[in-house]
Amino acid sequence: MVTLAPTETKNIILNNLSWHTFESILEETGSNRHHRFTYDQGKLEIMTPLMPHEHNKRLLEKLIDTLVEELNLNVKSTGSLTCKREDLAKGVEPDSSFYIQNEPIMRNKQNLDLTQDPPPDLVIEVDYSSASIDKLPIYLALGVPEVWRYDSPIMQIYHLSDGKYEICNSSPTFANLPLNTEIPKFLAASLEIGEVAMIRSFRSWIKKQMI
Repeated sequence: MVTLAPTETKNIILNNLSWHTFESILEETGSNRHHRFTYDQGKLEIMTPLMPHEHNKRLLEKLIDTLVEELNLNVKSTGSLTCKREDLAKGVEPDSSFYIQNEPIMRNKQNLDLTQDPPPDLVIEVDYSSASIDKLPIYLALGVPEVWRYDSPIMQIYHLSDGKYEICNSSPTFANLPLNTEIPKFLAASLEIGEVAMIRSFRSWIKKQMI
């Protein structure tokens, strides 16, 4: 069993791990752990999120909650859902993930099998530069349609098109709104006016964009 103290380290890299060992670590550490796992063909990274990381992640989740409400979209929030495929020898746990386009398909699903089920429609990665394993090729292999990478103060939106990711100036999931430029502004504003006022301001901005 792998046991980590939250204050011990931010990243641990383990090499030459079999898929069976990776699966065993997932099972032994359970679903209530505070660590994120990324596995790519024998290499395992274990990350311990720190407070700034978790704070930005939660703010982004709140912004997405506001977007789906204002745009009248259904959503299934799946958090740091373990997305893995043994045939690809790849597994990843995003900071946050969401089913939106495929929400009707996944609404009543309790378990994920990516050999049969679609991957999350949107995943979020925060403080991306701190990771040792590049997750983008893993998301590409799994077929995730949209990836947001937020590394303060920059956010990039990647959209899957013709088998590769393209950097977009807007979000295809959310009415092509220019979220890559606007979200960092709102996150920065939250430090001045607080989260509640920031969400209120963001909601007002969405309404103006949709007029």
